[in-house]
Amino acid sequence: MLTQIKLSDNQITRFREKGFLVVPRAFSDQASQMIRRWAEEITSLPEEIGKHWVYHEVSLVDGKNDLINRIENMTPFHSGFFSLANSFISSCGQLFGEEAVLFKDKINFKMPGGDGFKPHQDAQAGWEAYATYFINVMVCIDKATIENGCLELAERPVQMAERKIIGREWTPLSNEEARLLDFKPYPTKPGDIIFFDSYAPHKSARNITDTQRRLYFSTYNRLSEGKHLETYYEDKRRNYPPDIEREPNKNYSYRV
Repeated sequence: MLTQIKLSDNQITRFREKGFLVVPRAFSDQASQMIRRWAEEITSLPEEIGKHWVYHEVSLVDGKNDLINRIENMTPFHSGFFSLANSFISSCGQLFGEEAVLFKDKINFKMPGGDGFKPHQDAQAGWEAYATYFINVMVCIDKATIENGCLELAERPVQMAERKIIGREWTPLSNEEARLLDFKPYPTKPGDIIFFDSYAPHKSARNITDTQRRLYFSTYNRLSEGKHLETYYEDKRRNYPPDIEREPNKNYSYRV
């Protein structure tokens, strides 16, 4: 079991000012190796209807190789990721100022030739239908570099200091909107974590190296606004189900 991550008053203040917080070496080398082993375990499990969700993508290198892109909804099916998600309940509660509850969880894989993510805010993905505000925690599993597509974050500009969606719902930020933002890469090492809220603009580049880059993300909302994990995945299953549950000849598109 992993211990609860606790934040200092200075860290809480920095998060509330910027919308994100980088915490180097939050986990020991031993804990990081355990998390990496869990990622390998969940990847090796067969894809089955009603279990964890697996998504794939086509390699940008040759347009042929099938790559794992993402695994979601792991906590009900893997005790390790259940404990990892629970290890941030306390720290997210500190940032909310009240008790937190898990909303969703995933691993974003970026295999060699894996694509990046366009500039966006997570709130653009319809999250406000469930609660008003969310906090993400990113855990670095593999060393994340500029070359393999580390997380890039932008502080909210002064004119956007209020927590709100900058662009439109269900679509990435436009080029014009993204130009208002100063994105900076945040390379991380295994054991590093980054907290960022659902209005923090972020993106990542494609992986142009020959090594994989896996990042774990868990997302939380205020418990006072309800428990939504099961409802969220029920809704998502209707619109963007895991690959194994998809109907043949039907087009599915990831929008944000």
